[in-house]
Amino acid sequence: MKKMFLAAGAAAMLFSCSPTDSKEKKEIVKAESSIILDRFEDLQILKYDVEAFNSLDNRQKKLVYYLSQAALSGRDIIYAQNYRHNLKIRKTIEGVVEHYTGEKSGKNWDNFMTYSKRVWFSNGIHHHYSEKKMIPKFEQSYLDELINNTPEDKLPLMGMAKADFVAMLKPILFDPAVDGKRVNKDPKNDLVLSSATNYYGPEITQKEVEGFYKKMIDKKATNPVSYGLNSQLTKVDGKLVEIPWKVGGMYGEAIEKIVFWLEKAVNVAENDLQAKSFKLLIEYYKTGDLKKWDEYNIAWVKDTKGDIDVINGFIEVYGDPMGYRGAFESVVQINDFKMTEIMKVIATDAQWFEDNSPIMDKHKKAEVKGVSYKVVSVAMEAGDAAPSTPIGINLPNSNWIRKDHGSKSVSLGNITDAYNAASSGGSISEFAYTEEEAELAKKYGKIGSKLHTALHEVVGHASGQLEPGVGTPQETLKNYSSTLEEARADLVALYYAMDQKLVDLGVMPSVDAGKAEYDSYIRNGLLTQLRRLELGEDIEEDHMRNRQLNALWAYEKGKADNVIEKKMKDGKTYFVINDYAKLRTLFGDLMREIQRIKSAGDYAAAKELVETYGVKVDQELHKEVLARYAKLNSASYSGFVQPIYTPVMDGDEMIDVKVNSANDFVKQMLRYGKDYGHLPVK
Repeated sequence: MKKMFLAAGAAAMLFSCSPTDSKEKKEIVKAESSIILDRFEDLQILKYDVEAFNSLDNRQKKLVYYLSQAALSGRDIIYAQNYRHNLKIRKTIEGVVEHYTGEKSGKNWDNFMTYSKRVWFSNGIHHHYSEKKMIPKFEQSYLDELINNTPEDKLPLMGMAKADFVAMLKPILFDPAVDGKRVNKDPKNDLVLSSATNYYGPEITQKEVEGFYKKMIDKKATNPVSYGLNSQLTKVDGKLVEIPWKVGGMYGEAIEKIVFWLEKAVNVAENDLQAKSFKLLIEYYKTGDLKKWDEYNIAWVKDTKGDIDVINGFIEVYGDPMGYRGAFESVVQINDFKMTEIMKVIATDAQWFEDNSPIMDKHKKAEVKGVSYKVVSVAMEAGDAAPSTPIGINLPNSNWIRKDHGSKSVSLGNITDAYNAASSGGSISEFAYTEEEAELAKKYGKIGSKLHTALHEVVGHASGQLEPGVGTPQETLKNYSSTLEEARADLVALYYAMDQKLVDLGVMPSVDAGKAEYDSYIRNGLLTQLRRLELGEDIEEDHMRNRQLNALWAYEKGKADNVIEKKMKDGKTYFVINDYAKLRTLFGDLMREIQRIKSAGDYAAAKELVETYGVKVDQELHKEVLARYAKLNSASYSGFVQPIYTPVMDGDEMIDVKVNSANDFVKQMLRYGKDYGHLPVK
């Protein structure tokens, strides 16, 4: 709920225009070749640099190592959460890739390898963004050949004969009608029954889930726990029960390993408060007690002194159609002191942004507490944060903790740098209407994007408050909660991106940077992000819904004043901003309304807004965008391999830790399967 992902057509936000100078072209090709490790279908695999690690002392290096091991130890969990058959499929893939005795060449083998990489990229068989099941392009009969020519002890047969195992797998892999969507948010369907996610047991209905939590939740509680965050809801002997994810519970084998490494991290913590937060996290994992999770988050928010930090837990609820259950993720971070110093003024002035917001006064926080912001270098990502990663994070998600104790926001600086190095920015030339628009993006696109991320995370997610007695957004807004929270945070960022205040604070060189960001956002929301959909699809993913909602609402509401104009040139469609000031006012108006919806828990208005502006796609425009991108031959999505940390031992003592870059996605995925495959296949 509190992540910011790189948008489709990211070159429009982060990268400069296509170069014309031959020397510059050669430099870009060289940069791309060094950072792009693999490319398959519309995906590419990058690596990121962790230069900051080498400046750490030995104790800090140990801390990064232990936290990275804790992160990777939970990798199996995200596969199991995403879909009940994912682990057996992934382990089948691993067995075949390494031990298949047949010919590893030809069209079927190539298609099998592409499918394998896509499963690793998406942490399962459903697309990481569109939620649709990815159907293999190799022939169904080829699955028999692969399984029959792989040793039995290298496959997760679970006591089955190979023929029966293949018969079980075929409909799971090839039939689009079988568990076709991981998360279905179409209100015409039963959101739970129609979603393949493993957060609920078989045949659990939406009505049952709503009834279960309606009885449990105390709406008068001022400090409500995050019900359902760390459990599967299923039936035992006909009764609905939560099966907690904890040591000794569901996913216990992996959680035990997480705890093992966290306990080592306690001994090398940078300060007492950090050590306390680790201990509370360990206790939470051992007990499954959600009140302990709240205690941990409060301690974690207060721990701002160290150079090393970590996100670890069941956190974001995008993967639950009901918005209760958290996906496992972990991000290990090293502070980027230079960039943090430059950007921290945004967090320092958080109260000014709240006071000057166009939202209703009763929805403003009288006192914005404990907001911190850092630019960090990622040292390790795992679970729901890898291989596809956010570029900004704001936590915790609990509204009352954010109000009473504050929040932490981070921008992932070295991830953004890696995206930067991997792209030549060709989409700007294709989708900018004029040379002036392209030049504005070239001059200010990078800083505009960075400021948007900072404002989205620091000010956006930290702003506003619920009205007294209103339940949490997942209770009141249900399947629209995440979309509207991301839309609200984007609108805060957009509203202030055109404010002289940022120039006065010294973080923006000119309001023209805000104009570049407005151009980028409208281009992306109305055009370029459509490349991520197959023709005929609706928009399912929350961040994509949010961007189209904001852009399309502003376009429609501004038509009378021609604020945004749809233009044609050489048979191509463009959206051109004619009045940036009026567009800013429109963004403020929509921000006010979405904050009202969230604060009041107005489900009917939430549904109307998202379904009207955020879901449906202009099919002719979509077809055009796909054709224009096909000529660019660029990847729609990027993911990352993770660094390799190797302890240097003197007997039983770790005297140093070395870091190296991984250079092979397949090898890393196979190694992770061996070293961190802690959960049994069921």
